[in-house]
Amino acid sequence: MSAVAPLETAESISDIAFAFMGSKALFAALHVGLFSALSEKTLTAEQLARATELEVDRVTTLLTALTVLGLVRRDGSGFANSSAAEAYLVKGRKYDFGDYLRFQIDKQMYPFLTQLNEAITGTLKPDQVSSYAEWFSDPEQARLYSKSQHAGSLGPGRGLAKMVDLSNARTLLDVGGGTGAFSISLCKAYGDLKSTILDFPNVAVVGREFIAEAELSERISYQPGNALEDTWPQKTDVVLMSYLFSGVPGDEIAGLVRKAKETLTPGGRFVVHDFMVDENREGPKLAALWQLQHTAFNPKARSITSSYVRDLMEAAGFENIEVGEMIPGMTMLVHATKPA
Repeated sequence: MSAVAPLETAESISDIAFAFMGSKALFAALHVGLFSALSEKTLTAEQLARATELEVDRVTTLLTALTVLGLVRRDGSGFANSSAAEAYLVKGRKYDFGDYLRFQIDKQMYPFLTQLNEAITGTLKPDQVSSYAEWFSDPEQARLYSKSQHAGSLGPGRGLAKMVDLSNARTLLDVGGGTGAFSISLCKAYGDLKSTILDFPNVAVVGREFIAEAELSERISYQPGNALEDTWPQKTDVVLMSYLFSGVPGDEIAGLVRKAKETLTPGGRFVVHDFMVDENREGPKLAALWQLQHTAFNPKARSITSSYVRDLMEAAGFENIEVGEMIPGMTMLVHATKPA
């Protein structure tokens, strides 16, 4: 039985076709600090215009769109944040990931979608095809992406610490670990764990700032480099790859699995976290859309399933393979052990 309801009306198709307008409404509101201005208060359009230093008609139009989307609600004669907006889109909140949306998604990922047609048909010009290595050779792009990604990864990092028991591990290799959000969460959860992050040099510059802020500089270090080209540290008790498979050419994934096996100590743990769709390819929606987005700038990206990752681990000789949902409706976790 299909997990996705069929589209039976033109209205349903229109909702999908115009979803980009809703996305831009959210990004625009974050850009002007609208949700933060409304935090724990109700304001009229005129009051909000003064608070954000914007023209009142434009604020009214934006508020109307946000209300229709359910991000803002009417409260008497004014407007207030929805509970979700208050929790996740107000600057400084514990679970705030507004910067992740405002910078990485709006400023970097969203523009790539304008070249999706050419990516699908294989007609992208050579200078439009990119990789994270090329992209992050620009320090500003690396900083923008990395700082926003950090905000979106701390929560999943805490979740991973609860889902996989690393109490016997002493060393972690975080391949493509970015600014260290997962390493920070895991090292906080396991006091004897030390991590080495393998990522691009410009990413390491940003990551060291977050690691110092977390007071973990003595336990988390960087080996700047490209995971597909450079030598990995030997040996380690845990190899973690989060969002790595979706960011590399599909024909490189099997090699990464084999390399993890070679790097691990006997009995070591291999952990993969990424966007994965169901085997029947009927969902989940967010994972499928994220995979498509990656194709817009990396046409060789592969749409993967948890079964595909499990099969690669089995072929490489891993055992005790477990599969579970990480971020509901978006990412999966597949982890296994190297035979002792």
